[in-house]
Amino acid sequence: MRIERHAFDLVVLALLAVLGLPVHAADKPAPAAGDYLVYVGTYTGPKSKGIYVSRLSASSGSLGAPELAAETKSPSFLAVHPSGRFLYAVGEAADLATYQGKPSGAVSAFGIDRSTGKLTHLNSQSSAGAGPCHLVVDKAGKNVLVANYGGGSIACLPIGEDGRLAAPSSAIQHMGSSVNAQRQSAPHAHSINLDPANRFAFAADLGLDRVLIYRFDAAKGLLTPGEPAAASVAPGSGPRHFAFHPGGRFAYVINEMVCTMTAFSYDGSRGQLKEIQTLSTLPPGESVKPGYSTAEVVAHPSGRFLYGSNRGHDTIVGYTVDPQTGLLAHIANTPTGGKTPRNFAIDPTGTWLLAENQGSDTIVVFRIDATSGKLTSTGHSVQVGSPVCVRFVPVP
Repeated sequence: MRIERHAFDLVVLALLAVLGLPVHAADKPAPAAGDYLVYVGTYTGPKSKGIYVSRLSASSGSLGAPELAAETKSPSFLAVHPSGRFLYAVGEAADLATYQGKPSGAVSAFGIDRSTGKLTHLNSQSSAGAGPCHLVVDKAGKNVLVANYGGGSIACLPIGEDGRLAAPSSAIQHMGSSVNAQRQSAPHAHSINLDPANRFAFAADLGLDRVLIYRFDAAKGLLTPGEPAAASVAPGSGPRHFAFHPGGRFAYVINEMVCTMTAFSYDGSRGQLKEIQTLSTLPPGESVKPGYSTAEVVAHPSGRFLYGSNRGHDTIVGYTVDPQTGLLAHIANTPTGGKTPRNFAIDPTGTWLLAENQGSDTIVVFRIDATSGKLTSTGHSVQVGSPVCVRFVPVP
């Protein structure tokens, strides 16, 4: 019943986005109460063997000891099917698959046992490019979309009724370069996301300084260039990850190479992004230093706050969001209690933020103040080797 209600809520939000109507916190359905399975994607090595699972108490913010859910090679980024029955993971290692005779990473499908948290491998398919680093499941639950950093490409893989993946139904190679000869001599698709209406896909390409825009046909698993075809950021920025505001009228991209956040207004009828603001992810007055870079951006479920991660500086930056304009204002930079915060995620209740410190093998839990958006460490943390991504699944 909870899953069916969740699917209904997604349809309502999508219709509001198409009509251009704002979604306020009062309009959003209350999140389901109870605990959550927390799946952790990692880079495998001496301290990690694959995907781990922990259990988050929604009332206290405590995390249980992580256990190995599935042994698999470098499942760095994860996505959960809307039904809660399946989980998908990229495999970054170049020897996992081939595509059209060239080395390729892979996308793997797993069945979720929600009573134990264990995963069962269903199948794997080529990601249609080298170095897959990010993926999402479309809101209809019919396709996985994946971004290949090494290959500078994106692809769509259909999902069967049993959760298994078919071979890519659509694959697009990005072309071009930008101003930084060391890091932007070729395309590097770093993420792919969908708008609330499931009509347009957005691929942030670090190598091109562009967010490429695609029309998306979920029924056919087809991606085609949009009109306009892209939104640009300042040369040398290196756009990395992308997030929509819950109301669907604004979107945000975090720029890895210069530690900035760019805000866009969004026209859902055309799939058009228009830049409205760019500001630093560092504290006021602090400049970018060698070793600094950004990683993740996440909008709070209420729509009132936005957060981004700073590696090297090792903080989570928080902003307030103006509900009418989408403009951001700095709240604070909160140390993550570890090194190299890569991905982080906010639980469905909007109470807890989990920061993955890749460089120190920890996940640290913070409480989010519902009024100010400020983060406070709860003292809860767990050890996981090279954590890169977390995703939540309600415990039935």
